[in-house]
Amino acid sequence: MLQLNVKNETSRLRAVVLGTAENNGPTPTIEEAYDPKSLEHIKAGTYPVEENMVKEIEAFNAVFQKYDVKVFRPQIIENYNQIFARDIGFVIDDIFIKANILPDRERELDAIQYVIDQIDPKKVVRPPEEVHIEGGDVMPWNDYIFIGTYKGSDYKDYITARTNWQGVDYIKNLFPNKIVKSFDLVKSKIEPRDNALHLDCCFQPVGANKGIIYKSGFREEADYMFLVNLFGKENLFHIEREEMYHMNSNVFSIAPNVVVSEKNFTRLNNWLREQGFTVEEIPYAEIAKQEGLLRCSTLPLIRD
Repeated sequence: MLQLNVKNETSRLRAVVLGTAENNGPTPTIEEAYDPKSLEHIKAGTYPVEENMVKEIEAFNAVFQKYDVKVFRPQIIENYNQIFARDIGFVIDDIFIKANILPDRERELDAIQYVIDQIDPKKVVRPPEEVHIEGGDVMPWNDYIFIGTYKGSDYKDYITARTNWQGVDYIKNLFPNKIVKSFDLVKSKIEPRDNALHLDCCFQPVGANKGIIYKSGFREEADYMFLVNLFGKENLFHIEREEMYHMNSNVFSIAPNVVVSEKNFTRLNNWLREQGFTVEEIPYAEIAKQEGLLRCSTLPLIRD
C-alpha cells in the first residue's frame, strides 16, 4: 500500500505520478481548445508535436530518476492527451482527492486507477458533482491550503474557470484543522497573457519560505497582499506579464533546495540560484504551449 503524505509543495519528494505525451493524438481543432494559449498555437500552426513533447517529459523523468523518486506513469490511452496529471487528482496530507474535471477527461483518471488501487480506499474521496476543483488550483502549505477560484457571476461561461466556491467549501469541510485561503483569479477566454488558468499560473512557493508570484493574476489586491504579508516581499520573485504567459511560476520542487525549471526562464533561474537553490533545467517550452508546465504534469503522492 502507498502511504500518502503531502503537507506542502517543497518537502523531499518520494513518489509522484508523471503525465505522458505518448500517443497524444492529433492537434485539436479550434473548437476543441480548452484554453486561450492552446487556441493561439492551433491558429498559428505552432501547436506542439508529440515527438517533441515526449522528449520534454522524458527529460523531466530523468531528473526524478536522478533523485531516486518513485515515478508512476498513466496507462496509455490511444490518441489522447494525458500530460497534465495535476488536473485529475491531488493529495493533501494522506487523502487522495479525485478531481471533478471536464467530463471528456474522465478517462485520464481510469488510466491511473492502478495507482489509486494501491491506496487505502478509505483515503480516496470523490467530491459531489456540483463541486468543481482541479489540482492546479490547490496548494497545501503546511497549516494552510491555498485554493485558486473564480468568483465572477459569469463562472459558467468560462471554460478557464476550473474551481468554484463549492470546491473551496468542500476542502474546508474535509480539512477542518487547516486554514483554507481562496484567491480570486483573473480569467480570459481569448488572451492567454491575462488568464490565470490555475493558481499555479500566478503563484507557487519554493523552498521553506519563498515564492514566485504574478501580481496581476489576482482579481483582488488583498489576495496578493495576503501572500506578500505571509511570505515577505523580499522572499517573493515577481514575474512579469510575458513571464507569466510562459508559465514561470509553474516550476516543480523535488526538495526544499531543488527546483526543476524550464531552461529558458533565465531571470527566474538566476534568482533561484542566488537564493541557494539547485536548479535542474530542462526543456519544456513545447508543452508550455498548452498553458501547462512542470507542476501541471505531476501529481505528488509522497513527500517527507
